[in-house]
Amino acid sequence: MPGQAGAGVTPDGEASIGVIGGSGFYSLLDNGAEIRVDTPFGPPSDPIVTGEVAGRRVAFLPRHGRDHRFPPHRIPYRANLWALRSLGVRQVLAPCAVGALTVAHQPGTLVVPDQIVDRTRSRAHSYYDAGHAVHVAFADPYCPAGRAQVIAAAGAAGWAPVESGTLVVIEGPRFSTRAESQWYAAQGWTLVGMTGYPEAVLARELALCYTTPALVTDLDAGVAEGEGVTHQEVMAEFARNIGRMRDLVFAVIAALPDKRDCPCPNALDGLTLPFELP
Repeated sequence: MPGQAGAGVTPDGEASIGVIGGSGFYSLLDNGAEIRVDTPFGPPSDPIVTGEVAGRRVAFLPRHGRDHRFPPHRIPYRANLWALRSLGVRQVLAPCAVGALTVAHQPGTLVVPDQIVDRTRSRAHSYYDAGHAVHVAFADPYCPAGRAQVIAAAGAAGWAPVESGTLVVIEGPRFSTRAESQWYAAQGWTLVGMTGYPEAVLARELALCYTTPALVTDLDAGVAEGEGVTHQEVMAEFARNIGRMRDLVFAVIAALPDKRDCPCPNALDGLTLPFELP
């Protein structure tokens, strides 16, 4: 259970927007200041880099660490989101690489998912696992305001986005079998990844806005013929689109509203928490 909120961390107000970079997205701010943050859940994946983008204070954290040392099932998700909130972050952009469960989404496609399915097994996925039960609504897991800004910014940049989709998050680090992939697709799910959960629900438990611009890097094993997905294939496709993704993130940061009028800030209204949030 967390101790006193804010203990051992930089005071609130360091940044209001957080960016969590996925596979192949290890840096964002060229002239940022590095901050080491401690949390009740241990250190985050890496020191957080803060800086300014379009007049907004931004905090960047590579999800896997700069050297990609954390596999998906070992990422310190609770520490990552807690650390960002402790720095004042209230809106989070979380770009990620995903596989497509349909041939309609070819590699290089940008999808802005609106639903998520959890197929993980071993990950701590709540801050509220002691004291007393806290039941947070999660029917719509992504921030509607953030999604709208990603869709608008991508369209303005000529990167026509797919404006909805369901992301199924698997345990990893292995890729899916063909049978698993075909089963996911048969449910009507359109994307598969390894890191979107519990990140999304932890953001909701901290009343953060959370939005995922998802880059399709491959057709999943049950969709494409051949030898199946490889890590090299995923990284190569993300590398081909990293400049485009960085530009999109910068554009969305500039467009995000200062005042949050979405439902996300009210996610904890009426709930009694067992501890104080940072």
